[in-house]
Amino acid sequence: MKKTLLIITLRGLGLAGAIACSDLAMAVDGGESKPKTAYFGELHLHTAWSLDAYGFGNQVVGPDEAYRFAQGEEVAIPGGGKTRITQPLDFASVVEHAEWLGEMRMILSPDHEKYNNPFARNARAGDENFFKTILAAEDEGRRPPDFSGKQGEFAAQTAGDVWRDIVEITERYNQPGTFTTLHGFEWTAAPDGSNLHRNLFFRSDKLPVLPVSWFEARTVEELWTWMETTGGGPERVLAIPHNANMSGGLMFKPAYSDGRPIDAEYARRRATNEPLFEIVQAKGASESSPQFAPNDEFINFELVGDVNFVGQVDPSPHNWVREALKNGMALKQKLGVNPFGFGIVAATDQHNGLMGDTDEFDFNGSHGLGDATPAARLNANMEVFDLRLLNPGGLTGVWAAANTREEIWNAMRRKETFGTSGVRIKVRLFGGGALTSGMASNVDLAALGYARGVPMGGVLDRLETAPGFLVQAIRDPQSGNLDRIQIVKGWLTADGEVYEKIYDVVWSGNRQLDKAGRLPAVGNTVDAARATFENSIGADQLSGFWRDPDFDPQQPAFYYARVLQIPTPRWSTYDAARADLALPNDVPAAIQERAWTSPIWYTP
Repeated sequence: MKKTLLIITLRGLGLAGAIACSDLAMAVDGGESKPKTAYFGELHLHTAWSLDAYGFGNQVVGPDEAYRFAQGEEVAIPGGGKTRITQPLDFASVVEHAEWLGEMRMILSPDHEKYNNPFARNARAGDENFFKTILAAEDEGRRPPDFSGKQGEFAAQTAGDVWRDIVEITERYNQPGTFTTLHGFEWTAAPDGSNLHRNLFFRSDKLPVLPVSWFEARTVEELWTWMETTGGGPERVLAIPHNANMSGGLMFKPAYSDGRPIDAEYARRRATNEPLFEIVQAKGASESSPQFAPNDEFINFELVGDVNFVGQVDPSPHNWVREALKNGMALKQKLGVNPFGFGIVAATDQHNGLMGDTDEFDFNGSHGLGDATPAARLNANMEVFDLRLLNPGGLTGVWAAANTREEIWNAMRRKETFGTSGVRIKVRLFGGGALTSGMASNVDLAALGYARGVPMGGVLDRLETAPGFLVQAIRDPQSGNLDRIQIVKGWLTADGEVYEKIYDVVWSGNRQLDKAGRLPAVGNTVDAARATFENSIGADQLSGFWRDPDFDPQQPAFYYARVLQIPTPRWSTYDAARADLALPNDVPAAIQERAWTSPIWYTP
């Protein structure tokens, strides 16, 4: 497929020199000095081997094709035609749904004795009630016995074969130092249609015989037990929850699955097993919402809303990342452990098998035949989702010592990660009492940050003076210039109240803060009719220093950086121009792509 309508005027792009120093900065790990590089990857991708992806019409892209696509090879796409990624990935993982893993192969195997079972025939025919059937079975925790076996024996046997094939394919494409593949799968719990999904990732090729599904582990506590025993424990496996915005108020609710208030043991297990959270993907961003962040002028970004998979709406604070980060501090004061002290990643939840296909200017859809064309994507034609509200999804960035499975996983475990809305913005954040403003202009910014502070994902102990923060961001060479870097702070007062505030730290151009402390908009060069923009505003790189002016050494706090690009056309604007269709008026014509770092916590 040809790449069209990426019409950008590039001005003043000095992307050499100091940038190279920032990309390959020195850090100290276990007393040994190692270079840390930003690697970009996809941590949430389904192929035709997942039952829902097949049902959406992806019958052409399996794990093999997904890994080849991630490295730059051209592959076929649902709906016809071929495409390739514009910037190959550094690491990736196919995470097929553990549920129905065996049944999927049984459905498609003519020599299997259950091939002509009504369940299999309905799946192959795309029966409109089929998804309701499988959702009901998952909710009941009971596989169809006449197809899967009375005890699920047919499904388990075949699932073992499929898992071994996925493991073999994942190993085959792993090229240490060049392209890393992680072994993983998705545990897809959705009680009453509320998303509680987790993607699990393994540090090595020491793997369980079978992944665990929602049929076997009916609660997240049971999932953690499986991870702590069969999965190999926290040194070998971690889980990443996603789509809090569709969780029906359950994702960050401080309660056990049976409704009991959480205790220190729950908090410890959650913090240990789930060190990261997926902040954005195709089905929306989960940072926060205007209801809970009314003073955040940039929060209304790719919001799908508070609707779950069956259309129920629950506008709960427990659906949002920032609310969880704030609540986690209060829970730590009470329990001694913060259950929500997670780092940040991002992904696509792509069901077309197109690994890391996040370009707004060449969006191929995410749900098979349902959104394979511009005309389909620009119409609200899926039962739960208004397709216009979906987006291409995000990417995960890690700062790692090498592009190997062990080092990528280690970076994830220590939360030295950031998420982007799909662009390749590279962002750093360091915090500490010994950091100073002069370090922001130093070519060794990162080396100084590691030596005198902590990186994203780190913790600052008691300080007598306000911490300083070094931030640096480098634009995606294929996308828009940078508008600004902000720091989002949350803190807990002595009386147990939590607050948040957003600070503009460094920005492009000669803009000045007004009397109210607000920074004027960067401008907008987007031509919506032509789906073009110009990089005549903004900056290719931003570096800055900020010291907390409102610091109280007695108050726990967290800080994360948010980087904003200048406005660029949204995928729907590109689609409308490309296909000569009307520009939809219920979504923005332009967006400001962004990146979010993992927080740094201050714990007095």
